[in-house]
Amino acid sequence: MGSAESTPSPPPPVRHVSRRQRPASPQLTLDEKFDAFRIDHNEHVSGTSVLSSDDSEHVSAAKTQQYVRELLQDSKNRLGLSALSTNNPSTVLEKPSAILKDTQYFNTTIPYEGSPVTNQRSSGRCWIFAACNVFRIAIQQKYDIKSFELSQAYLFFWDKVEKANYFLESILDTLDEDVDSRLVSALMASPVGDGGQWDMIVNLVSKYGIVPQTLYPDSFNAMNSSVMDRLLTTKLREDGLRLRSLVKSSSSSDKIVAAKEKMMHDVVRILTLCLGPPPSADEKFTWEYYDSSHKYKTVSLTPLEFADTTHVTKFFSLTNDPRNDFNRLLTVDHLGNVWNGRPITYVNVDKIVLKEACVAMLKKGLPIFFGSDVGKQSDSQKGIMDTDLVDYELGFNVKLGMSKAERLLTGESQMTHAMVLTAVHLDKGGKPVRWRVENSWSVTAGTEGYFVMSDEWMDEFCYQAVVDPSVVHRDVRDVLKQQPQVLPLWDPMGALA
Repeated sequence: MGSAESTPSPPPPVRHVSRRQRPASPQLTLDEKFDAFRIDHNEHVSGTSVLSSDDSEHVSAAKTQQYVRELLQDSKNRLGLSALSTNNPSTVLEKPSAILKDTQYFNTTIPYEGSPVTNQRSSGRCWIFAACNVFRIAIQQKYDIKSFELSQAYLFFWDKVEKANYFLESILDTLDEDVDSRLVSALMASPVGDGGQWDMIVNLVSKYGIVPQTLYPDSFNAMNSSVMDRLLTTKLREDGLRLRSLVKSSSSSDKIVAAKEKMMHDVVRILTLCLGPPPSADEKFTWEYYDSSHKYKTVSLTPLEFADTTHVTKFFSLTNDPRNDFNRLLTVDHLGNVWNGRPITYVNVDKIVLKEACVAMLKKGLPIFFGSDVGKQSDSQKGIMDTDLVDYELGFNVKLGMSKAERLLTGESQMTHAMVLTAVHLDKGGKPVRWRVENSWSVTAGTEGYFVMSDEWMDEFCYQAVVDPSVVHRDVRDVLKQQPQVLPLWDPMGALA
């Protein structure tokens, strides 16, 4: 600007333009209209401090109040206050353009999706639901059924029993550790949590098989597991301390075995009374059903025989963890359910390798069990997962820019939920644009139970995909022959979906 003494220039003559003569305004996209209100992230930092001028280690209440007053002089911040303090910020800041582009249209789909859409309700059994949703497609095709559901509660029962035994054995295996060591503390944190991993499914199905849901339906506690879990956790923590005490007092091995046997009796009793007695793994059951022509049929099989359709043992987990070397086999210390069973392993690969394998699976007509951080940049009601969905930077004038590795490193992100991929939309070059996701949150979530995941979201928040060895190159399969790199139990890759 000029000085106060300078003489202002005369205004230019007004030119009147008729409506017909006015140049047409360019057509703005939704994103451009949205960005027209964007706050300047590079704006001048206020001269008002919130830290004490005498001691920068402490907050000054008076200066903070001054900064708040200055902040609210800006009409943009007052508008933000009005909108964001009275509503869910994630909802207010959703971008219309992301919602419009994440549609349920795909050009590469598996030929057969399972039905009905499942509902894990108030439990953390998503990994069991995701696995059962994968398995049932082959069963529905084999027996020509339109609608079918496996018993998630059956695998849930045996998983709790096996995890309890795994916990007690882990306690005996870590006697050289202090009880408040990080490893023992991590074991005590969640002895029988609801979450799990693909290799845990392999262990359960290989040992106990599977059964139709009609033979072992959900009890109240299967659908609402928190009270049962708290009771089991309290009991097992107490039992863990008792086992350590018995060994410390030089009790005989027979006494220790007897004590552990009693502990397992308590666990099985709690589970039986909460979930109901499960079918026997090696005894035949009779399953009655109608095929797609509505013809009545029956099948008599053991749960282990019924599981033959799953081919569960041949599939393995790819993971994308940029903190660790790619083409490296990873495992997690003291993480599992069946003691001395198949260990949890991940073949760590670049995200492009993981996605190419998923596309190949879908082209073969195979659904994909995958694990991700479902709560990030997602709307469970609309069923959208998109890194461009919620613009927190716009609403709060902050910069958010952590990489995937940094989010894992700081605990900002980890695998929290397992679902199933059933379709992908590819561009003209064959690259993924968006993915179709079968969830287990009932038909009320998303589009009749199905979500859309943008390819960018998959890059940032997908950590695992379970695939057939045939869809990856030999060098990736050969990683399974490596001696695994062992991650600690508290590592983010130890999180259970």
